[in-house]
Amino acid sequence: MLWLYNIGIHFYGFLVRIFSLFNSKAALFVKGRKHIFSEIQNELSEGQFHTWFHFASLGEFEQGRPVLEQLKAQRPELKIVITFFSPSGYEIRKDYPLAEGVFYLPLDTPANARKLVQLIRPDMAIFTKYEYWYHYFKELHQQQVPIYIISGIFRPNQIFFKWYGGLNRKILNYVRHFFVQNMESRSLLAGIGLNNVSISGDTRFDRVAAHAASAKPLDIVAQFCQGKKTLIAGSSWPADEQLLKGLMDKNSDWKLIVAPHEISKTHLEEIERLFPNSERYSAPTVQLTEARVLIIDNIGLLSSIYPYGQIAYIGGGFGVGIHNTLEAAAFGLPVLFGPNYQRFQEAKDLIEIGAAVSISNQKELNEAFTKLKKDSQPGILAQKYVQDKTGATGQILQMILS
Repeated sequence: MLWLYNIGIHFYGFLVRIFSLFNSKAALFVKGRKHIFSEIQNELSEGQFHTWFHFASLGEFEQGRPVLEQLKAQRPELKIVITFFSPSGYEIRKDYPLAEGVFYLPLDTPANARKLVQLIRPDMAIFTKYEYWYHYFKELHQQQVPIYIISGIFRPNQIFFKWYGGLNRKILNYVRHFFVQNMESRSLLAGIGLNNVSISGDTRFDRVAAHAASAKPLDIVAQFCQGKKTLIAGSSWPADEQLLKGLMDKNSDWKLIVAPHEISKTHLEEIERLFPNSERYSAPTVQLTEARVLIIDNIGLLSSIYPYGQIAYIGGGFGVGIHNTLEAAAFGLPVLFGPNYQRFQEAKDLIEIGAAVSISNQKELNEAFTKLKKDSQPGILAQKYVQDKTGATGQILQMILS
């Protein structure tokens, strides 16, 4: 099966190069790796050992960030290197101040793995949630570098637990220790003979709780809200925005802040057409307080906007899956989202305790919103849920530093 894996990696690289001719994300993916090894060699201190954190994308960075920052606080002498697979992580965090270097992860080939490990000289490698690369893990194992998976989560339908997943199971055998989110993950790993597992929970709870306690004020958002009841739509997609349009038409006393998942020129213009009485965050006018809709046209602000709202709508539920619900819950906002949430344990938990509602159409959205805006209890329950699940970071650090 290794030959098939290798072919797949090379084919993926070929496809990305083709897409890079007309897709901006693919272009960044290719450009960022063009001279990657010379960049690493130039930026890192020669002969220095580094603690290597790898993240698939921006969401995984925020998830693993508490471990990185607490590790650096406890061991300030450590030199941190960060790699990203996706442009959405690298482009936002390429200047992250606690890292000696932030780079794209080269494609997983034997030569790339040997070269990268040689240049970084990791004393440990910490991967968040997922991203299991055969050649990187094998090379780290051969060099006796401990690999840790934090906030790991496993499901029965993953390839590791299929009869044809032998190569993937081999990747897992290279891991020193798994810090997983729930009992199901530990049981699944035990079923394939892996018992080097701790249930530590999800480090995202530590991250969102810390952020909620120290969020910076946003003057433009405060001016827009002006004490009015406000719905925050986080990481919205067109299907979500159509429903939000119908909801706002029936709730004229509420304001709306839309932070779309994609901030391309075309998408932002579509939102403006959908909501004529809107303003953009980056170019507010003197009519800002009179506008009913504020469009967030940059990345990285969403988690600081939630304190200004009373209810949150999280996008993605009519596509591949909902986005981050915990950032809103940490600020005590009840949460609404579409039907595709089954892969997200926190979404299921929030529904179970009455702090979230999943909707499938306009009627259900209108009804759920009407109920939530009359009841403060769901928001209280959402915030308590986050606070009760903090502590994963401390448990992880206690083990890896012992």
